[in-house]
Amino acid sequence: MSQHAAMSPSQLRWRCRRGMLELDLLLSNFVEIEYNQLNRNETALFSSLLDYPDQALLDLLLDKTTSDDVMIANLVSKIRHAIHEETK
Repeated sequence: MSQHAAMSPSQLRWRCRRGMLELDLLLSNFVEIEYNQLNRNETALFSSLLDYPDQALLDLLLDKTTSDDVMIANLVSKIRHAIHEETK
């Protein structure tokens, strides 16, 4: 996880590019709007979240599934909230 925590903004944006347009938009918007507000632990969690398969990640972000990991679930909730606020 620590190797991803020190990613440059361009590396981070590249990792947010996915095989699904929906994920590209959700993740890219979150990075542009809210990522800089995350603490060190959350940035590491976000990086590990980017390792999830596309469909699993989309299901989490669209609230179709929840993570058993409380920290991941909290971060996903924060991402959903940020995206929801942006679309208002």
